[in-house]
Amino acid sequence: MTIYLIGDSTVADYSLEEEYQTKKFPQVGWGQMFQPFFEKDSLKLVKSFLGNATEVKIDDRAKGGRSTRTFFQEGRWAAVYKSLQKGDRVMMQFGHNDASVEKTERYVNIEGYKEFLRLFINQTREKGATPILLTPVARNYPWKDGKLTNVHGEYPQAVKDVAKELNVQLIDLNELSMEFFSSKGQDFVTKNYFMNLEAGAFHAYPSGQNDNTHFQTAGGREVARLVFNAMKKG
Repeated sequence: MTIYLIGDSTVADYSLEEEYQTKKFPQVGWGQMFQPFFEKDSLKLVKSFLGNATEVKIDDRAKGGRSTRTFFQEGRWAAVYKSLQKGDRVMMQFGHNDASVEKTERYVNIEGYKEFLRLFINQTREKGATPILLTPVARNYPWKDGKLTNVHGEYPQAVKDVAKELNVQLIDLNELSMEFFSSKGQDFVTKNYFMNLEAGAFHAYPSGQNDNTHFQTAGGREVARLVFNAMKKG
């Protein structure tokens, strides 16, 4: 079985890009860290999502800066659709860029967002494959009274609405990641999970980095674990 991942920079596999080690490392998307969870002996734990799959390949098609609309417009969805085989899964996590009102080239309002999700879902099913919806993963803000809170406005609820409407399996990654990061604490998460780097620590970031959206290796791995654990619970 192939699991296709579609989404934005928080899901993307940067190791597929040229000169990853010198230009982007340690930045990862959680999709980049997902494959190791699907060992043969762990597949039985996620039967409620994957049925009786005996082998799983992760095919990460997510791309930085994409909203549901631009992912579709650039032909990225068409490429996935063409490759889909009966029994495959499509896990979709958008919202970060759909919500970027100030970036008109990306922005998609709530109704448009729902409409593109419906399109991806219906066309996945046309091919005999199974869609899985994820709410957008948390950013590392805003924190309030020691807890990380929702930065995505109405977009997570829109995903839930579409999941209910079309009877699609849902992983509420927004909620799961807010809870998990809150349990670790703001200082720990900021330093260890997100791309907040000291000057000179990594070749790709000689001046350091201050980024509370994208993940370092450990952060990406923990988010991938959250997704896998959610699949175990079914």
